[in-house]
Amino acid sequence: MRHARSLARLNGRILHTYSQRTIAALRAVLPLRLALPHLESVLALNVGKEVEKDTLVIRRAREAAGADTADRNDVLAQLLQTTKDIDRRFLARVGRFPVEIVVRYEDIAPIRARRIKLLHEAATKILAARDSQRHMGRAVHTSYSREEFAQLLYELFRLYAEETRSLSRSVRLPMPLVPLRELIGQELLNVMTRVARTLANEIAAEAFRPKSPDTQM
Repeated sequence: MRHARSLARLNGRILHTYSQRTIAALRAVLPLRLALPHLESVLALNVGKEVEKDTLVIRRAREAAGADTADRNDVLAQLLQTTKDIDRRFLARVGRFPVEIVVRYEDIAPIRARRIKLLHEAATKILAARDSQRHMGRAVHTSYSREEFAQLLYELFRLYAEETRSLSRSVRLPMPLVPLRELIGQELLNVMTRVARTLANEIAAEAFRPKSPDTQM
């Protein structure tokens, strides 16, 4: 379980970096700059929700190592259901701010299910490799090529962005911005997707950069 905690902490740092870069990039897009005061608190709290959810997925991946396909499917279904408790805590925290948000599961559930499955599979693979490797970095190298790892990160970011766009559609906006709701949601997705590609490539390049044994992840 120690290795799972280490992977979860690394994942948390990556998600916080993604959120921070997204907020910085949003300030350069006019419709989003106008909406940002209403979105920024939601985005900042949302990353905490995603870290909590991902940590749960990574820990269950460690526990479910060696399970057959049917058991893994049961675990994934349980994880999807459990994330609703995390959503309730998220909504309670958002309630302290002058925004109103509704989690529309008919939009979010398919996206979230894909992201949970992808993260669970990746964590299972990396943690299995970590058992025979001294460093997390070597476990990543054993599990993926640099290109595969960059694509994995990009897909995880992209699904995160898709769910965030769905959440943004339910944020209460000032009346002048209401007609721009769909444009704002699409621009948010566009910005997050651009940030995702750049960050995924940066992380993969750093993960696969030759290092001395003492500087491995």
